[in-house]
Amino acid sequence: MNVLEVSNLRKTFGDEVVLNDLNLVVPEHTATVLIGASGSGKSTLLRCINLLEQIDDGEIRIDGIEISDPHINEDTVRRKLGMVFQSFNLFPHMTVLENITLAPIRVHRVSKEEAIESAKTLLSRFDLLDKADQYPDRLSGGQQQRVAIIRSIANKPRLLLLDEVTSALDPVLVNEVLSIVRDLKADGMTMVLATHEMGFATQVADEVCFLKDGHILERGTAKEVLESPQLPETKDFLKRVHEAGRL
Repeated sequence: MNVLEVSNLRKTFGDEVVLNDLNLVVPEHTATVLIGASGSGKSTLLRCINLLEQIDDGEIRIDGIEISDPHINEDTVRRKLGMVFQSFNLFPHMTVLENITLAPIRVHRVSKEEAIESAKTLLSRFDLLDKADQYPDRLSGGQQQRVAIIRSIANKPRLLLLDEVTSALDPVLVNEVLSIVRDLKADGMTMVLATHEMGFATQVADEVCFLKDGHILERGTAKEVLESPQLPETKDFLKRVHEAGRL
């Protein structure tokens, strides 16, 4: 079963074409990794899938239902989706536990007791239970991002979208965030993630898609795209990434 199907997607901002005739299929229990330079369209694609941006043409389907239909109930769609941004987006006036339980209680009508129990189970699993009563500004960046991921999966989404979740972190903190994504991959969570961490992409990706100028130019397994790219554009991008990593 395909959880996500994107067909002939086009998105513009004024005269600028950001996504153009883009097609993507994400089967259940797989991880698709989007790579490409800044401005290639990765974040915009994720925002279109989550209905944070309105598309100009094409279709987006979740479990076969067209969510790009302008008459769709966006709140109903977002209940099936989890999204994690590079900037954490935690509510600063709420504790970690309150951040995680807010949507289950308010949106999904889960009882407070059940929501708290579920949140504590997730926090315990990812070694953050002792932070349950802390406010976000008392946590490290890595801890805040892990809490943001836990918040996004507390609703048991059909599809998890992750947008450069390590880009705002000190390199020392990157692996603690990536470890939680590895665990979710092992659990069979269906994911689409944009990342500049090529080593991590190798570990989790069922498919890697290289974007440039709003197109997916090359796609395949991590071994195919990252180790034996076919197109000169992909080779040039990966060369620049590796050179930057050696600076």
